[in-house]
Amino acid sequence: MHQYLFYIGSFPIRSYGLLFMLGILSAGVVAYYIMKRDGRGWHVHIFDFTMYCGLMGIVGGRLWDVFFFDWTYYHNHITEIPYVWQGGMAIQGGLLFGAIAGIIYTRYHHIDTWAFADLLAPAIILGQSIGRMANLMNGDAFGHPTGENFGLLYPDTTLAYHTYGSQPLWPAEIWEGQLDVLVFVALLFYSSFPHKKGQVFCLYIMLYAVERFFLEFLRGDYVNLVMGLKSAQMTSVIAFGIAAAVFLYLQFYGKIDTEDKGQ
Repeated sequence: MHQYLFYIGSFPIRSYGLLFMLGILSAGVVAYYIMKRDGRGWHVHIFDFTMYCGLMGIVGGRLWDVFFFDWTYYHNHITEIPYVWQGGMAIQGGLLFGAIAGIIYTRYHHIDTWAFADLLAPAIILGQSIGRMANLMNGDAFGHPTGENFGLLYPDTTLAYHTYGSQPLWPAEIWEGQLDVLVFVALLFYSSFPHKKGQVFCLYIMLYAVERFFLEFLRGDYVNLVMGLKSAQMTSVIAFGIAAAVFLYLQFYGKIDTEDKGQ
């Protein structure tokens, strides 16, 4: 785990920032490939789309982390809220703000939002997987102590070490990144069969919500509880319920994406 890759003068190049941006770029490249293969010409929008949604995702992810997970720290360090390069991004806020930006973009350009979201979903989860590499290198999104002689040991410069010292911790961020890859495969497989527009994206939300809900039992970077659950678990329950309801609605009342040239 190396938080700092090298310095340009006195300016540090952080592995977190580099891998985070690689995650966004990788999602954009995969989305470009999928949409170009789809054949509707939407691939020409991908890099503009990625830029707008990526920026909004960064803002949303930061604000969500600050106000829902780390407000006890940031209310005494207001000036550090913009310091995204130090880590501290919540995927829930990033997805919400990114989705809002995506809806606005597709509506403005007269693109079928549901069909576009279906093609985009596998790319998003792959980008999330790379984002967890950033968390590992930065020493955040870590697990709680295993209580045994196995687990991850973090350097003394990381938040994980400042929280638990030299205790071995569950590799929560590593396992999440690996599960994200499996979700990526599942979405590609499901999308290869006839489905109603919007169902691939709903499946992405459901699978990630289940994944995140159970991994939260291993997370040790925050303990904020809502009705006996961590805030991220409560968010996962709500997201899963909404996505499942929409998935079922689309199953009965939605339209098959007959224009998909890749089928």
